[in-house]
Amino acid sequence: MRQGSAAARRLAEGAALREVLDTGDPAAWLELDEGARAQQCNWARTDGGHALLAALAADGPLTDGRLALALCHRDGRIRHRALGRVAGRPELLALVAVRCADWAEPVRTRARERLTEALDAETATRLAALIRRLGDRRRGDFALGLLGDVLRRAPRERLTPLLASGDRAVRRLGYGVALERGLLSAVELARAAARDDDTVVRAQCADAALAAVREDDAPGVLDALLGARGPHARSAGVTALRRLGRPDRAVAFLADRSALVRACARYVLRQHGTDPLPWYRARCADPADPALPPGAAIGLAECGRRADAALLWPLLDHPAPGVRARAVAGLRTLDVGDVPRMRRLLDDPAPGVVREATLALLPSAGALPAQWLLRRLDPARPRWERLSAWRLLDAHGEAVRLRAAVALLGDPDERLRKRAVPVVRGALPRGVLSGPDPAVAELLGPGRAPLG
Repeated sequence: MRQGSAAARRLAEGAALREVLDTGDPAAWLELDEGARAQQCNWARTDGGHALLAALAADGPLTDGRLALALCHRDGRIRHRALGRVAGRPELLALVAVRCADWAEPVRTRARERLTEALDAETATRLAALIRRLGDRRRGDFALGLLGDVLRRAPRERLTPLLASGDRAVRRLGYGVALERGLLSAVELARAAARDDDTVVRAQCADAALAAVREDDAPGVLDALLGARGPHARSAGVTALRRLGRPDRAVAFLADRSALVRACARYVLRQHGTDPLPWYRARCADPADPALPPGAAIGLAECGRRADAALLWPLLDHPAPGVRARAVAGLRTLDVGDVPRMRRLLDDPAPGVVREATLALLPSAGALPAQWLLRRLDPARPRWERLSAWRLLDAHGEAVRLRAAVALLGDPDERLRKRAVPVVRGALPRGVLSGPDPAVAELLGPGRAPLG
């Protein structure tokens, strides 16, 4: 709002609109609208402010900059009169769109008439980001609906800037219209699913590409989808292999890093009569294989039996941290545990392994010595080891949880402190300190760090 206030003062002084405002930035228009009203008592008393009102009353000449101020005026009658002067001023259509959500009905009605008259394919593309923002406001649905109507009739080339916009909401709008109109080929959709950084766009385009793929464009579609970063796009590509009769390519995705993609690969192979379990068993048979992908270890657990744990235990010593972590996750998936063997992994140098070992040990946290876990809260230890210790202490029981929380009240790690404070605060009203653990009462005595 501060920038909008400064822009309003300069416009009142006679500065050109483009000199004080980035007219391509939706936020700049919204800040001007808010800032002009907030600072109206300052700029309205200047010579420029008086000249603005006089010119508006007498239908005198007005620059775009001063008419923009009138469109943002506190008085609805002035905003309404200013809307009668916007014809032929495309720069001010942004504020006309803003006034379409105005609280005053006469202003709102006139603004909607003006926007309906002026909005075409070119201006719709230019104002899409602003109107999309206004759509989240009360009474903002009219401009958004009008924008959609215009874009549904616009030539395809007018949608191209929306599909390449840096504004995620605008890209979603653009792709939504393009998909509705069937303007993009299966290959174009697949490429969008592979490269866009928005999960909604990726999912929409991947699904549409999968529905539209045909034998003649299958190579381009599959190459884009199967090489995509996002799991939804890759899973769509793997699923397409079944319909296109190319299940052999699904084997390469049995050890994908995504559980969704692995599941799709297994589905495709099974639909073509191939059981993926022997592949997983053969892949995990050599615990020293440096090329073993982590996804193979967890994939074995996802479709294997408890007896397959015999192939996963040796992988806890694999040189690759990813394989070790996925092997632990696989053992947990198979509901196979061994507290001593998992306990040693809490000292693994890889945070991911420690995290998975912690998850595996949580149901058996009471079997771990409380004092040993408390020592692992030492600030000298790596943060992931300390977080692991806290999670296991938290699952240990109320008295142990409270002792651990008290020990962390003055901890240098803010996130650990934030976990500890509610535990101590919650214990005080319930009279936990009057229980059988005097050591806890001593820790919470005078001199402890405040619970804030």
